[in-house]
Amino acid sequence: MRLRPLTDGIPKPMLPVLNHPFLEHTICYLKKYDITEIILALSYLPEVIKDYFGNGRRLGVRLHYTLEDSPLGTAGAVKNAEQYLDSTFAVLNGDIFTDIDIAAMHGFHRKRKSKATIALTWVDNPCAFGVVEADNDGRIRRFMEKPAPDEVTTNWINAGVYLIEPEVLQQVPKNTYYMFERGLFPRLLELGETMCGYRFHGQWFDMGTPEKYLCLNRDLLLSKNKPSLIGSPRENGLYCAEDTVIDPSVQISGPVVIARRSRIGQRVCLKGPVVIDADCAIGNAAVLEEAVLWHGVKIGEGAVLRRCVVGNGNEIGAGEQVIDRIVPPYGTESTGQ
Repeated sequence: MRLRPLTDGIPKPMLPVLNHPFLEHTICYLKKYDITEIILALSYLPEVIKDYFGNGRRLGVRLHYTLEDSPLGTAGAVKNAEQYLDSTFAVLNGDIFTDIDIAAMHGFHRKRKSKATIALTWVDNPCAFGVVEADNDGRIRRFMEKPAPDEVTTNWINAGVYLIEPEVLQQVPKNTYYMFERGLFPRLLELGETMCGYRFHGQWFDMGTPEKYLCLNRDLLLSKNKPSLIGSPRENGLYCAEDTVIDPSVQISGPVVIARRSRIGQRVCLKGPVVIDADCAIGNAAVLEEAVLWHGVKIGEGAVLRRCVVGNGNEIGAGEQVIDRIVPPYGTESTGQ
């Protein structure tokens, strides 16, 4: 199942991950590598993103925005930002979270004198991804999109992180829907240009489905290198805002993240990974395990939530069980798992 209706009315990059927009995590990741000039290619509900991030100063970066009147595809969207691109630049897919060392990737890119370098990650089942065949030196020989099981020749896939030289954009038509994967990259191979694959073994998550979105929150909380945005832990693996109200009888087995103005009632059991956004209220004796709650959720007394996502503004009744489910933001159509 795709992320809709979780993304109805919410641009995918603004989905909350550990109580911060996914895109905020990406910007902080780039800033760690001193990448502070960032262009955001927007199409769906651009004002939501612009209103939240503004010029980027709050995060220590400088943001530029480009808008698409109609979908331009992955390469077409970058072509639309060509005015800002006068040296080697990085491209990141908007639904990918990674901790790849982009500085090391850049060193590899320069050493190989590559026109375009693609980050490659290993997966057990590559059939749902774009497979990239490369030789021992990393030079790319072939692309294959979503191969059948009997067509798989490698488990290294396109990780959605690219380093590109600006002259490559001469091959991308203006104001036209055009993709990196099916258009530009195969075209560069046809022209005999040097293209390389950079293999890495670090974190790599995509959030293309509700299941993967829940896994992203879970795996980030369980990882050794947790995102800096959540701050420092207290006892029992608890990360929470100063104004959170937690009854002394609450049982906490972290990691658990709780945002501002939330209230946790008596005898509540929180078994991490659990994420609770701002202005939530958890009723007495409720149980939450591997749960992600968005803004303003109210949980009734004795309710049980396991392996679920509950969208903005929902109320879960007393004694209700929400297990292996996605509850979209209040006012959108409910969807089971």
